[in-house]
Amino acid sequence: MEQVHLPTGAGYKKWLKTVYLISIIYLFLFSIFLLGHAFKLLGAEFAEKLLISTSNPFLGLFLGLTATSIVQSSGMTTSTIIGLVAAGGLTTRTAIPMIMGANIGTTVTNIFVSFGHATRRSEFKRAFSAAVIHDFFNILAVCVLFPLELNFHMIERSAHFLEKLFENAGGLALFNPLKYIIDPVVHAFSSLFMKLPSPGIVLGIIALVSLFAALAQMVIIIRSMVMGKFEKFLDQYLFRNDLSSFLLGLLLTATVHSSSVATSLIVPLAGAGMLTLPQVYPYTLGANIGTTFTAIIAALATGNSIAVTTAFCHTLFNTFGICIFYPLRIVPITLASRIGEYIGKANRNVWIVIGCFLTIYIIPILFFILR
Repeated sequence: MEQVHLPTGAGYKKWLKTVYLISIIYLFLFSIFLLGHAFKLLGAEFAEKLLISTSNPFLGLFLGLTATSIVQSSGMTTSTIIGLVAAGGLTTRTAIPMIMGANIGTTVTNIFVSFGHATRRSEFKRAFSAAVIHDFFNILAVCVLFPLELNFHMIERSAHFLEKLFENAGGLALFNPLKYIIDPVVHAFSSLFMKLPSPGIVLGIIALVSLFAALAQMVIIIRSMVMGKFEKFLDQYLFRNDLSSFLLGLLLTATVHSSSVATSLIVPLAGAGMLTLPQVYPYTLGANIGTTFTAIIAALATGNSIAVTTAFCHTLFNTFGICIFYPLRIVPITLASRIGEYIGKANRNVWIVIGCFLTIYIIPILFFILR
């Protein structure tokens, strides 16, 4: 009888490490999806009420930011905005500042992930810088494009032009592998807690605990790979230049339909020292473009010209932002690096930065409550 030889020694350990890493990545992604699901349970209806509560472009910008922070999905916020525009609840001109705000709000998950490195100051500095470089791109793009749009409406006019080109185009159903791999587990798990008084809060706490636990294990495994083939694979293939990094971010985000997931995946890699900010930056730019594909295809499928125009506004905002801040990439990269260094110096600095970020999200909620 022929014997089956199992891997032994170093080969067996490598096989176990690979299986364990895949399991930890699954737990990491599950935690992010569960966190988004918890946010939706807590405030999906509230987020929609926020979006239809004002026609003021400045407040609309903050409301788009806050709504996305609540549901943790710029795709969901943008889709809601497109639906409201198509239904006549919003105009395209009113929706554009909200879409700009939604771009900023989607980066909160990255910051949560970076806190998994908080106990190791040097790692935390790198991870937090990688997390907020996405914020800085979006904030800088808004600072430049928001006043230009208010005065010249170049995004709206360009979107109308593109809509005419795609006037008779139909929609396309995109395959999202994570929807089939993770979503059923998330919904099955959440159903166990739905009878509790505040299931959103409970699921949010569980998601954060499992997120940090998975991240801690990922860091341990990744750190052991720093001098191995995995690091060479990242440098020589996936992130070998800006174009490959950009395309990776775009394709991965378009596939999983979530820029939060795509950009959160590289935070632990940056924290472990395997990726630098110049490598992370073009990847996040690609993710910003990739996250707009779902809304465009969904809008094309509706055949509603106003919905299609609004969807193109999202893509054009990111495209114009890239045209400005890719040549000027030294600005967001330097800002992210400086804030990482600042937050890594002392615990007091961590709370100062967190306070500044929370202020951005609390302001529009206070406006909404006081109206």
